[in-house]
Amino acid sequence: MSAISPVLDRLDQNLDQSLERLFGLLKIKSISTDPAYAADCRKAAEWLVAELRLIGFEASVRDTPGHPMVVAHHDGPAGAPHVLFYGHYDVQPVDPIELWENDPFAPALKDVAPGHKVITGRGSADDKGQLMTFVEACRAWKQVHGSLPCRITILFEGEEESGSPSLKPFLEANAEELKADFALVCDTSMWDRDTPSICVGLRGLVGEEITVKAADRDLHSGLYGGAAANPIRILAKVLADIHDKDGHVTIPGFYDGVEETPTQVLKSWETLGETAETFLGPVGLSIPSGEKGRSVLELTWARPTAEFNGIIGGYTGKGFKTVIAAEASAKVSFRLVHKQDPKKIRTAFRKFVEERIPADCSVEFHAHGGSPAIQLSYDSPFLAKAKTALSDEWPKPAVTTGSGGSIPVVGDFQTYLGMESLLVGFGLDDDRIHSPNEKYELSSFHKGQRSWARILDALTR
Repeated sequence: MSAISPVLDRLDQNLDQSLERLFGLLKIKSISTDPAYAADCRKAAEWLVAELRLIGFEASVRDTPGHPMVVAHHDGPAGAPHVLFYGHYDVQPVDPIELWENDPFAPALKDVAPGHKVITGRGSADDKGQLMTFVEACRAWKQVHGSLPCRITILFEGEEESGSPSLKPFLEANAEELKADFALVCDTSMWDRDTPSICVGLRGLVGEEITVKAADRDLHSGLYGGAAANPIRILAKVLADIHDKDGHVTIPGFYDGVEETPTQVLKSWETLGETAETFLGPVGLSIPSGEKGRSVLELTWARPTAEFNGIIGGYTGKGFKTVIAAEASAKVSFRLVHKQDPKKIRTAFRKFVEERIPADCSVEFHAHGGSPAIQLSYDSPFLAKAKTALSDEWPKPAVTTGSGGSIPVVGDFQTYLGMESLLVGFGLDDDRIHSPNEKYELSSFHKGQRSWARILDALTR
């Protein structure tokens, strides 16, 4: 009999007890953004430490200037990989409370259809239910074999929902202790209820605010129109020049470091059935506006963008005012992929703008952060093993996906610990995270435990 089979059997047997444990954690009001719940956040950290110690981890609460971290270690066989598992125990506020069908901190198992049950309560999907799938997988391994298949370090954060102010200093100060072969992050979703996914790409971000200045005051458009520079017109021309007719970004050097997605990966994305109509239709659109000839999934997962997030200038109140504004500004964001360098993108953008400003006008820039993209190698052996393990558990084979957004902790692991991350989660798009009536599928909780058990087994082969 393989090592994994009795572990899976034990997880099936333990499901009711694992639900009771999850409910115990969900009852704790660990809202990190509200100082009134600081004691509850510590209570959640202490609860997790107690559970991890029962399994055999060396676990402790680590104080920070904000809410505490939970750090735990467990040895594994010589030569086995060392993994760092990350999750967060803090949750979002519950407002507006009147929209909840039940007390958000009174978790329950709810029947929504024949054979379809969900776990209700704040944090059930984001992220307490997710992190407990891994804890329960470790518990079953220990109960069956008396050991774990690899060396494991666990890091549970208490400020993810409030901007993670303590995370970077903590990683930097404890880098030697936390560094592992790679990280496992369980704070993402499946493609659909039957199809697990591994996110292998996260787009980076560069934010810029530009202000074009012309005359030393607002001008009467009748007296000065046609002779005086109009900063709104200058700004509009600058922004219009950033894209060509085919949706490409025209800033010189913008595509340096952008790689083409492997053909086999693009073909696997085609099998997911997402089209421009299905993707854009729910928001009232139908025609992709990015680079022509690319699917919506490639555009949002694997291609860089330049987007305009706000334009300000002139009179914007009710009625009409014939004025030439003294200045106009715009907020511009760039989503980066692969090896694009945020610093080079920022420099190239500013040069691009400056070249289009008239000699008697000026432009000012204000940076709004910058971070590189994260891209896991498509031929990573860790990725291949995890993908096979997930495919063995779920009705449909696992798919590799990307994310148009960013998950800061993944970049922090790369920056401070030099580690790549496998992002495997079991949430669904309708879990209502951050909203009233949050839920987590019972199948996600149960099969998530089995999935992590399989992944731990596969990583050691």
